[in-house]
Order: sequence, then C-alpha cells, then structure tokens
Amino acid sequence: MRDILPADKARRERVLSVIRDRYRSHGFDEIETPALEEYSRLHAGIGGDNEKLAYNVLRRGLDAEAIRESADDQGALADLGLRYDLTVPLARFFASNRGQLPGVFRSIQIGPVWRAERPQKGRYRQFVQCDIDIIGDDSSRAEAELMVASLDAVDALGLDGATVRINDRRALDWMLDSFGFTAEERPGVLITIDKLDKIGPDGVAAELRERGSAPTSVDAFEAFLVRPQTMEYNPFGERQIRKALPENAPDEIVGHLVGIGEAVAAGRGATDIPLVFDPFLVRGMGYYTGTIFELAHPSVAYSLGGGGRYDGMIGRFLGQQVPAVGFSLGFERLVDLLTTGAHAGERAVVLIHDADVPVAELVAHKAGLVASGARVRLERRTKNVKALLERSVADGYTEFATVSAGAAELELKPLS
Repeated sequence: MRDILPADKARRERVLSVIRDRYRSHGFDEIETPALEEYSRLHAGIGGDNEKLAYNVLRRGLDAEAIRESADDQGALADLGLRYDLTVPLARFFASNRGQLPGVFRSIQIGPVWRAERPQKGRYRQFVQCDIDIIGDDSSRAEAELMVASLDAVDALGLDGATVRINDRRALDWMLDSFGFTAEERPGVLITIDKLDKIGPDGVAAELRERGSAPTSVDAFEAFLVRPQTMEYNPFGERQIRKALPENAPDEIVGHLVGIGEAVAAGRGATDIPLVFDPFLVRGMGYYTGTIFELAHPSVAYSLGGGGRYDGMIGRFLGQQVPAVGFSLGFERLVDLLTTGAHAGERAVVLIHDADVPVAELVAHKAGLVASGARVRLERRTKNVKALLERSVADGYTEFATVSAGAAELELKPLS
C-alpha cells in the first residue's frame, strides 16, 4: 500500500477524469459500492485465487476462548472482508437494487480493491480498478459496446493503436473436449494452457503429462500446437478464427465472435477490426462463461486490461439467471505507462512574494487569477529561488510572478 504524492495524485486524477468522461459518453452510469462485503459472498467459490488473497475482518465481540475454538474455521472468525475486485460487489449491488435499475444496466465502477499480495514491483496490496459492465444483455452488442468504449478511453489517453485479444470459454471447452480431455480435468488443463506463452508447446505437453492427463489427449493437443501453418495474414473474421481452431468448430461460437468484430469495426468507424483471435487466451477467473478478452498495446508486452462474460454470477445472489459482461482497465499500469504531465492543458501560476507584502494584497492577487480559471499557489521568496521554481515545475505549474508590496499588476512569466 502506498502514499500518493501531490504530483502523482494529480496525474492519477487526470487519467481517471478522461476515463470517466469517455465511459459516460458511451452511456454508462457510475455507481459506488462499499469497501466491505460479507465474508460468505467473497468466499463463494467464484473469485478464483483472489479469494485466498482476501483481507478478512474479525467478527466483533469474540473473546479469546471463542477465537481459539474457531481457529480452524475462517468463516466462524470473520463475517466481513475487504473487496478483492469490483465484480462480486457489482453482482450483489444489482441483486439488491434491481427494482430501481433499467432492464439493461450499464455501470461504471471505479475504486480501490485489496489483495494480500507479496509486495513487489508492480504488485500492490491496494490498487484502483476501473470497470464497466453491462447487465441484462446476452447479445454480442454488449461485448461490442464495452470494447468500443474501452478503446475510446485508451485513445483519449494518447495510446493509439491498442487492440483486443479475444476468445470464448465455450471455444476452449469445445477444443479440449475434441482432444479428449475430461470435464473434471479441464480446470487444471486450462491452468497449464495459460502458461503457453511462457513455457511453449513442449512445456505445456510435459506439464499435462505430469498432471496425469491421458497420453492420447496430450499427443493430439501437442500435434495441434506444433502443426504446420502458413504465414498468410488474416484479419479478424471467420477465416482467422477457424484457422486457429481445430476443424469443425461450432458455428454458433464462431458466428458470435464474428458478430462482435463487425460491431466493433462499425463502432470504431474503421475498416480494420482492432481484434485478434487467440484460441489459448484463458484468463484465470472461474466465473467466465463465454467471451473473454484482454487489452493489448504494442508498446508493452503485458495486457492493459481485460474482462469477459459472467452470466452465472448474478444468479447466485438473485435466484434467477441474468446475463452480464464486463471490462476492467488496468489503471495502475496505464498510469505508469502514460508520460503526459499531471496537469496537461491546465494554467497554473506560482506567486512568489516578499515577506512584507500585506496578506490582503496577496489574497486579492490570488483571487483574481483563480477567477480567470488558473490554479494558484502562494510561495514566500526564499534564498534559493531557482530551487523553488524547479519544484513548482515538478508540481505542474506553468507560470510565475513576483509580488511586491503595493504592486497593482503582476507580470506573469512562463516556467520553462
């Protein structure tokens, strides 16, 4: 967990402002949920490995004896926990407030989440997530809206050229079934497949054999991974999808993915579809039921966000199935990647004054500049004015003026 200094905080807020503005322009409405959720909800088996990283809150009123008696039962010790993502709280929110929400609900949810990660570079125990979700729409329109809005937000931040890697959990299940992997071993097989880009086909095959998978299934899968392929380029569409999958892939799944691509292209007003089909994209969350996707940018090797369809989650809280799909931007990664100033486009003025300038004059000068739309800071003159100006530049200020007692007007100069 980190302290955020003023310049970094201003930069983070600017990025959040751009994201919020673009999402709202696409018809999404912002909500807010509590930092705490019920323990049973956070540990309902839908959060994957994140459930193991949850911070739990001890039940109130437990004495030492009660704690000792319940030492082996976390559910008896804790009744609340800090949220580890924004999707589980959203599902609870929709189930609790459905009567006051539209039939198809488009939400923005931005806020901190907490996970007991091992502290290391790029991994924080408290970090911000930026989610948009569409609840109540089971058509490909929902995925397309999410992708167009997210790509628009990334473009507005100055990261042109982003693409979305896309797959479908149903396609993964069909592919594994076609190779002979059983439904019971599928979760473990998916964990191994998710390492394909790190350990390669040989490593995947070796690990599957270590897991005890049937040799015939592993051999068939390995043969598919290393099959000869032509180097021709195929843009996103039916040919690209079918070429990347085993023969006779289900028309329904392929058609769904093709429809998403056509809708995204129309929404982007472009002939090139900014999607790439990846048959081995897995994403670790166990609640995904259909389309899954990750945001990629050519400047970095890691993803800048992702999401997918989770049609089964809300039904656990509501008692009836409700379709849902979401997209989460990797806010911390975006902030670290962006190089624009914290106060880009903002007029900011430092007034450096002598000690004998009356307070009333200082406040009047400041008020006049504030009224004109500037951000203004008062600084008493120091012996090292150069250091003061350098600090002001680092804090995002663009102009300065020196103020003497009785000065009627100020001469503003650029800070550069």
